[in-house]
Amino acid sequence: MSKKYVVTGGAGFIGSHIATELVQRGDQVTVIDNLCAGHLANIEHIRDDIEFIEADVCDAGVLSKAFAGVDCVFHKAALASVPYSIEHPIEVNQACVTGTLTVLNEAQKAGVRRVVYAGSSSCYGDRPFSANRETDTPAVISPYAVAKLAGEYYCHAFHHAFDLETVCLRYFNVFGPRQDPNSAYAAVIPLFINWLLAGKPPVVFGNGKQSRDFTFVGNVVQANMLAADADGASGKSFNIADGGSISLLQLIEQLSKQLNVNVPPDFQPPRKGDILHSMADITQATAVLGYMPKYDFEEGVKLSIEYYKSMATQTA
Repeated sequence: MSKKYVVTGGAGFIGSHIATELVQRGDQVTVIDNLCAGHLANIEHIRDDIEFIEADVCDAGVLSKAFAGVDCVFHKAALASVPYSIEHPIEVNQACVTGTLTVLNEAQKAGVRRVVYAGSSSCYGDRPFSANRETDTPAVISPYAVAKLAGEYYCHAFHHAFDLETVCLRYFNVFGPRQDPNSAYAAVIPLFINWLLAGKPPVVFGNGKQSRDFTFVGNVVQANMLAADADGASGKSFNIADGGSISLLQLIEQLSKQLNVNVPPDFQPPRKGDILHSMADITQATAVLGYMPKYDFEEGVKLSIEYYKSMATQTA
């Protein structure tokens, strides 16, 4: 028997992939998105198989109706950008903190079994450790990191205070198809791919030696499906990543190799709030959720390049 799910931010990059997976499983899916950062094009292929509600997650009335009879809410709605949060901290707080609190409150009142929350590796800040562990003390350095961590703490609080099952997934630099390269705050991989496809130098803030645990979106979808039902996961946070580390210079080298181009980077001054190095210890996610990355970095890059090449062909 199929279950009912809600995906907030389901017209966004990660949310649309989660909604697609649920539809393919035969589940009933409602997507809630205010289209501030999401795009209807991301869910066009499943539009006839879902209920779509254009609304803000701060709208308690909408959530109250949408959550009726729902088994699990995948809460992905957010304004996910460190630079944007530095320019618009109040707006990001409203979307990430107030929005999350409203989702949790309405989920609890509606009798939703579990909420799976999109956390962020930004909560770790710049740490001297080789790999970030969930037991590490947070060291936030941007308004976005504060907002996402506050949402995570609210999840833990609702687990303890209201017996609402909550699972927090701390994403590490997710990339893949449908990630918007045209946003002013676009993530680095779609930006680099599009610049290299156009023969433009990829812009690097800093010396390019900063490193990230780039995580293909297919791995994140797997983590969410596991988190929706895993025993012993409620009230906890888990790192969701590849478990490796790639510098921006190594990334450009990998992209250039697969695209068969050679365009030197354009080095710019470092940006405020940017973290130098980030890598995850995924031991807990493996032990409790059963999470094991299905896609390695090279395979994820290949699939991403294929997607952005096809998009470039469609718009040519």
